[in-house]
Parts: sequence; structure tokens; C-alpha cells
Amino acid sequence: MLRRGYPLLAFTSLLLALSCMQSPAQDVIAAGGKCKPVSQRTQEVGCWIMADDPVGQLVKSPVFWHLDAYSTRAAAEADREPGGTILESLGKVWLMTIQDGKWRSAHGERIAEIGPLPIVAGEKYSAQYMEAVFTPGMVADAHIHSGPEAWYTVAGETCLETSDGRVQVGRARGPAVIVPESLKMHLTATGNQQRRAVVLILHQSSKPAITMISDWIPKGLCKKVNL
Repeated sequence: MLRRGYPLLAFTSLLLALSCMQSPAQDVIAAGGKCKPVSQRTQEVGCWIMADDPVGQLVKSPVFWHLDAYSTRAAAEADREPGGTILESLGKVWLMTIQDGKWRSAHGERIAEIGPLPIVAGEKYSAQYMEAVFTPGMVADAHIHSGPEAWYTVAGETCLETSDGRVQVGRARGPAVIVPESLKMHLTATGNQQRRAVVLILHQSSKPAITMISDWIPKGLCKKVNL
């Protein structure tokens, strides 16, 4: 009887082992698409929080996200003003600044100006910056933000379905993707190459940057649109 039990035991052990095996892409999906602090980074692929810095009270709406590149971190520090954050991401030293549309850095190489970003005038905001590296097919599950989200795509493409029935596609050198506060969203890395992007969530400082949700089911519009 013991011998007859061996095949069943071996088969059960195999199933358990297979259930525990996940690729890096599945790990991100299993985590609900949440970004993790860069201090926990163990691989390139994923969504990594590089900074979450207070911007302060924003008195006028809308604002803009200014992206400038520098040769050194010291040069970026010399130009940084209130509302600015310095990051080293995707092969560049960045000065990220939340200001009005007329603002310009003193010496940086202007890479992009993304906006307008709608905010609640008079509220205090923080800028959470992420580095997102996704392989095609990876997703971030349905969620909302307590402020606008936008991203600058360096390579690859991303399709975003939102609860207002719209689809936006972010591509390198293409139009910026901007999502207003509290709009429910579901993101999928599309195309045939790795998605590499710098992401901003300009969230109210008194609220979490991201909240996962279960009361909305996306329609799968990114699968139906000719991207």
C-alpha cells in the first residue's frame, strides 16, 4: 500500500512546486500591479518607486511636469528649485519639476513638458516618481490615484483603459498619457518591445498615491483596439 502511494505523493509534490514557480512578470501581476520602493529592487523588470517628495501647496490649477536632463547630479542640484526632484533613472540624471507652464530650468536639457495636469487648487501635493520596466503583456490591475498620473515613455508602448470608456496609448515620442484624479484605470504593456517609462503620480499629500479597487471590471478595450 505504501508503494502505491508513492506516485500520488510525487504527483502532488510536482503540482505544488509548479504552483510556486512564477516568472518575474507574474510576480508583478500577482502583487496587484503595485509599485515597490527602489530599495527592494532585485531585478530590472517591474515598477519601482524612486522618490515621493512633497511639492507643497499648489495654488493654481493646472500645473505642468517639466523633465530636464543633466550631465551630473551636482549640476541638477544647482538648478533645483522648490517643487523639484532629482532622479537617476533609465540612463539619465533627471530634474523633475512641478511648476506652471512658463517655468524653465536654468541649464538643463529640456526633454519634455507634460500637462496640463488638473489639481485641486489650495491642496498640498506630493510627487511620486516611478521607473516602470514592463515586458509586453504585463499588467497593472485596476486602481485609482488621489491626483493626476502621467508618464514619459522612453521605449515600448502602454495601453491604458479607463472607466470613462476611453483608451490611451503611450509611446516614445508620442502624445503624453494623462489620467485625472479618481478615474479608474487598467494598464497593459503592449507592442513587441520592453516598455521603459518614467511615471509621475501627483497625489494629495494627505492621501495614498494609489488605491487598488475591485468595484470596476475593465472591458478589455486594449485587446480590441488596433494599436
